[in-house]
Formats: sequence, structure tokens, C-alpha cells
Amino acid sequence: MTGWLIVGVLALAALALAVIVLRLPREGWSLFAAALVFGLAGYAWQGSPGQPGSPKPEQARAQQSGEEMVMARRQLFDETVPKPNYLVTSDAFARRGQFGDAAGLLRKGLTDNPRHLEGWLALGIALVGHADGTVTPAARFAYERAIAIDPANPSPEFFLGFAYLRSGEVREARATWAALLEKSPEDAPWRADLERRVAGLDQMIANAPMLQR
Repeated sequence: MTGWLIVGVLALAALALAVIVLRLPREGWSLFAAALVFGLAGYAWQGSPGQPGSPKPEQARAQQSGEEMVMARRQLFDETVPKPNYLVTSDAFARRGQFGDAAGLLRKGLTDNPRHLEGWLALGIALVGHADGTVTPAARFAYERAIAIDPANPSPEFFLGFAYLRSGEVREARATWAALLEKSPEDAPWRADLERRVAGLDQMIANAPMLQR
């Protein structure tokens, strides 16, 4: 958690700099914050802030992963908007590494709230966690439902790309992020970061014959 606090403080400082010093207009605050959070999410899923060098027991690793995934996802949504009870409760299970229980609650909640984008995104993340990092057909379906609800929202494809990358499916990660990049506006605040990630995967694929088809 200490690592997350440091990262969070740095993100807030960057936003304050943009607003106060660079005079970022109010309408640009949410987009700028989204770009910052994309970086945070990438750090959480790839760098694991606060993770010590020594190995952890499986349950402790699951709890840390669950905490990081919940925090990264929630940063992309308006915290002033009340969240449904099923999402709050499922997040509590996910934070303890109980991804199966979290997914079960989300499925029930989404039955009555089928157009809740954050709920579908949370379900996709929980199903990947429950499958020990594998993007199962059920998890992909959840991500696709989130994408269909709001195609302009980059969050589902961003997290799906990371899920593929963490599971070693590099080409699928590249394809997911490339598709997101193709439909992102030229002035999208996350575009430069996404371009770097796609370029990095292209280089990885070029240097690894086993990834080439």
C-alpha cells in the first residue's frame, strides 16, 4: 500500500501542476486524469507498487493483486457517483483475493444492471484473477460487453490488453491495444502512452521468433 500512496501523491501533484501552473481548462481535467491513471494502471499491473523482492505465499499475492486491480479500475471512474452495493461488496472480496466470490456477486448484480460498464469491467478483471491470470472466454465476454456499452471509453480494452500481456499472450495484447489506438482520437490524452506500448510490443515480437506467426 505504501507504494500506491506514493504513486497516488505523484499523480495528484502532476494534476495540480497542470491545473494551477499550466492553467489546464476545467473541461480537460478528466481527460488529463485519465491519461495519468492509464500510467498508474500500467504500473500496477506490470510493476506491482509496494511489492517486496522476497516471494509471498499464494494467498498474500492474490490479495495484493486484487487490491491493485480494484484501485486501478476505480481510478478511471468518477468517485463522486455512488457505486451499487453489489460492486462495493464484490470489490471487498476481490481485495482479499476471493475472485470467484467477487465474480459471482457481479454476475447477479449485472442481471439487474446490464448496462453498467464498470460492473462488466470489474467482472472481466475478477474472472481473469479467478483463472490465475488467464483470459477465459467468459472474461473476454465481460470485457466485450463493457466495450459495447461505451465504445469511446478506452478502459475495457486497456485492461484487456494488460490481462493478455500478463498471461503471456503478447500478440493478443498487441492486437487489442492496436485496435484501441486506431479508434482513439488524435488528441486523446492516452494516445502517446498507448503508442509507446504498441511499439514496445512490436519490438518484443520482432525479437522473439516464437511470437511470430
